[in-house]
Amino acid sequence: MASTQHGGRERVPPHPDIDTIGLQQVLEALVDPVRRLIVGELYAASEALSCGTIELPVSKSTATHHFHVLREAGLIRQYYVGTSRMNALRREEFDESFPGLLPALIAAADRA
Repeated sequence: MASTQHGGRERVPPHPDIDTIGLQQVLEALVDPVRRLIVGELYAASEALSCGTIELPVSKSTATHHFHVLREAGLIRQYYVGTSRMNALRREEFDESFPGLLPALIAAADRA
């Protein structure tokens, strides 16, 4: 994973081990339509996206909260490239722990 150094420390926020995440936490994170929108955008992307490239119908501070919830639920990995916070879906890890959930979520969102 790409990350940069800042003051001798890696600039990567903490991420939970996927094995410690329960289905309840994942479903609670995905209940919000803004967070489902973020997951959908990352699912469709061929690479990590910066927070600012995903158009959201909320303020910057609220968007930051949504990204935090998704990171804590194990759905996304965040890291910095320069001053941009990049976001990537933890797709492979997530599919191992919750097989079929992401494709089902995306298919449901596409039908809606």
